[in-house]
Formats: sequence, structure tokens, C-alpha cells
Amino acid sequence: MARRDLKGLRLLVTGASQGIGRAIAVEAAKRGCRVLASARSADLLEELAMEIRAAGGTIETITSDITKPADRQAMLDAAMKHYGGLDVLVNNAGIGATGHFMDSEPQVLRDIFETNYFAVCELTRLFIPILKQGKTPEIVNISSVVARRAYPARSLYSSSKFALAGWSEAIRAELAKDGVDVLVVNPGLTQTNFSKNMLESKAKVSLDHKRGMTSEEVAVATLDAMRNGKSEITLTLQGKMLVFVTRFFPWIFDIFAKKKVRKLFADEIAARKAATSRSG
Repeated sequence: MARRDLKGLRLLVTGASQGIGRAIAVEAAKRGCRVLASARSADLLEELAMEIRAAGGTIETITSDITKPADRQAMLDAAMKHYGGLDVLVNNAGIGATGHFMDSEPQVLRDIFETNYFAVCELTRLFIPILKQGKTPEIVNISSVVARRAYPARSLYSSSKFALAGWSEAIRAELAKDGVDVLVVNPGLTQTNFSKNMLESKAKVSLDHKRGMTSEEVAVATLDAMRNGKSEITLTLQGKMLVFVTRFFPWIFDIFAKKKVRKLFADEIAARKAATSRSG
């Protein structure tokens, strides 16, 4: 992984209308990158563009949905039209859901994988030929700490991020011959609207995102990692501790997770035991 000078780099950010994607676009522009911001909301993209241009930054926008092939092609066309190519692809757009696996609908899992994994793979496939021609080219995949240790009641989202992490590791080696780096960013809890935009929200206990990092802190860490040539970063103290425990003492988290789930479903467990006793 190469250290890089960020100034002047041409950078596409997906899901840039709010949250982490928006913060990355703003921070990248501050550091002299030429930003191409993509999202589904034209109004929010216009607000972002006005903010960055008022601060003296360079930005173009493209209203698009990464799950649509025509829109992915439109992003490529926009990169060529405005900047003559691309140096950094930031795959940030994503969706989530909470709730236990057996309570979820099959289509929700497919929709999550379509956005968080398949669309990311196909957008990257489309851009690799022009990234190879870029200056210190890089693919930045915004993943999650749950890509390294899955949480109960987050199985759908976690599995899509596990897939993203595995794919990232494979293409990092494959693209080394072409000089294209791959950075994976694993945020922990982050103060965004992500939890409000989920396809399903059925978990018995919600995670308090207000206690997490700000989007701006994630953006700074991401740009610093790009500059310093990192291959993967995990953010927040809790996230780093979770990865450490998972690597060396995975049974600790297993015990904790099982105990928590049993406590949440204590009434259901008691009722099942009572029914078994009566039938016996």
C-alpha cells in the first residue's frame, strides 16, 4: 500500500448526500481532492455542492442509484466528462436492517446484498479499467466493525459486510499488479441517520448511535488512512476491542451474545419449557 498525496486526486463518493459519505466528500474537498458526489437525492447533493464550492473546493454531482446498471454507467461517464478519469473510488452507499433472522423477509436480505455487495462489486468492476490509469489509484470500501464480528439481530447487515470484507481482501491481492490499492474502513457506532433509513428495524434492543463517532471523525480517519497507505482501519475503542477479542478470545463474545439473547427472550424460553413439560 502506497502513501499518497491527496491534493488533486479525482475521487468519487457514493451515498454522498448524508452521513459518512457526505463527510468524506467535504473532507476530501478540503484536502484538495476533486470530488464527484453520487447519491439518489438531487436536492441534498445540491446542498453539498454549494457548501463545498463556497469553501473553495471542487465538486461535481451525479444523481444515481448504485443498484441500477444505467446509473452506474452514468457515474463512469460523469467521471470521464468532468475529470477525464478517476483516481479514488469510495464505495460508501449502503443500507441496513435489524431483527432476528427468522423474523426477516427473504427479500430484505436480497435487497441488502444488492446494495451493500453486488452493486459495489459491479460499480468497482466498471471503474477498474480507468482506475488503472489513475494517479496512485485506490478503492476505498466503507464496511463496518460487524464485518469482523457479527452481532445478533444484525445478521443480514453483518453478512453483507462480511462478504464485502472477503471480496476486498481478494481483490487487494489481485489488483496489486496494477498498482491499485484497496482500503477497508470499519466504523463502529457512528452518529448518522443510518438507523432511521433501515429496510427493517425489528431488534429488541437498539444500538445507541448518538454515543458513537461523528461522521466527520470517520471522514478524517478515512482520508488519513488513504494518505498513509493503510490497508484496513477499525474505528472507535469499542470496535477495536471487539476485533481484538474476536481474534484471540472469540468464545468470550459467544458467551456474552448468547446470554444477552436468552435474557431478551426469557419469557419465550420459559413458555416453551412449560409446554414441553405439559406434553411430557
